[in-house]
Amino acid sequence: MDSLIAASARALAAGDALGALKRVALRGDPPALALRGIAMAQLGEHARARELLRLAARGFGAHEELSRARCVVAEAEVALAMRDFSAAPRALSAAIATLEAHADHANALQARLVSTRQLLLLGRLDEAAAALALIDTQGLPPALAAVAALAAAELALRSLSMEAARNALAHAHHAAERARVPALLAEVAEAHTALERPAARRISAGKEQLLRLDDVAALLGSGALVVDACRRAIGTGTGADADAGPAAWQSLARRPILFSLARTLAEAWPGGADRESLIASAFNMQAPDETHRARLRVEIGRLRALAAGFARIEATPRGFVLKPHGERPVAVLTPPIDGDQASLLALLSDGAAWSTSALALALGASQRTVQRALADLEAVGRARSIGKARTCRWLAPPLAGYTTILLLPAALAMA
Repeated sequence: MDSLIAASARALAAGDALGALKRVALRGDPPALALRGIAMAQLGEHARARELLRLAARGFGAHEELSRARCVVAEAEVALAMRDFSAAPRALSAAIATLEAHADHANALQARLVSTRQLLLLGRLDEAAAALALIDTQGLPPALAAVAALAAAELALRSLSMEAARNALAHAHHAAERARVPALLAEVAEAHTALERPAARRISAGKEQLLRLDDVAALLGSGALVVDACRRAIGTGTGADADAGPAAWQSLARRPILFSLARTLAEAWPGGADRESLIASAFNMQAPDETHRARLRVEIGRLRALAAGFARIEATPRGFVLKPHGERPVAVLTPPIDGDQASLLALLSDGAAWSTSALALALGASQRTVQRALADLEAVGRARSIGKARTCRWLAPPLAGYTTILLLPAALAMA
């Protein structure tokens, strides 16, 4: 390795992308192309970075499989920053195998972290936890240790394991300070602020209260019957008393009518909800007739069957009332922002530019559904597109003042 390549690599390791470029900007050999690509990625020029890394990978000969594998890992990290999940995972898996065969454990761990972070973005928390458990963080360079701890912190926050999240953030802060990389320190600081911002609202017995993530975790573990409007589910956590029983959750994400009925009944608790209010919320009808009342009875019957494990739904002269088992309190957990596109906005607000295909994959929706939702958001100025056709990406301004963790895909595990 010549002196300019070595100096450029040291500059990149310290986070000095411009300093690295100054040393190799005019060179076109594969090592220089790879370093230029990584520097451009640090500067946010992801499309150009990807192009340079691909050129570098093609430039390395058949006897330089280790260098090609490193380029594959770097390109995978750029693709993650671009929110491009179209690449086959086999290429990254083959690169990991090559790196481990050559005892390049640091880059192999970097590749595993890229894969884990992609799983977190897509809301596949169980897979991310399994992948993270395979990563040995002992003896890692400080920058990699910080990234690993940040991934562990995000997984804990998304699972509402608050003590584990704080421990992981403490490790991330210590590692980021040793690495002296400003971007890592800023990411750790931003993760810390998420703990202090409001994450949801609680509505119970006609009163409303802002909750932080700690408060949400406490509510879900209190044994109360919770209608969760963030993840569209109904259920109970594990209470402190012996009779509370294990946690039980029933997802209603794909049953909007039943969820609307459950939310209306929960917001009316301890009283009942009249039939007109239930019909208006579930069917969006302001002047119901007998057919709507008959349909309401059918849907209430379905909700009664789904909620039988933790509540009864009893008829009253005017409507229906929710009666939780064991004298549990009832609470509605509502998101900090309202609207059908709340989860979409939460993804877009992370500062990255998303493609519609990546958004559809993360939300578990069709690409056409996501396109319609993005058009609605663009019409009211809450999102904007950049690029055209295949290069089109979507952005939204940061949602300041509160955290959107509960709106991200699979933020709460349902049993």
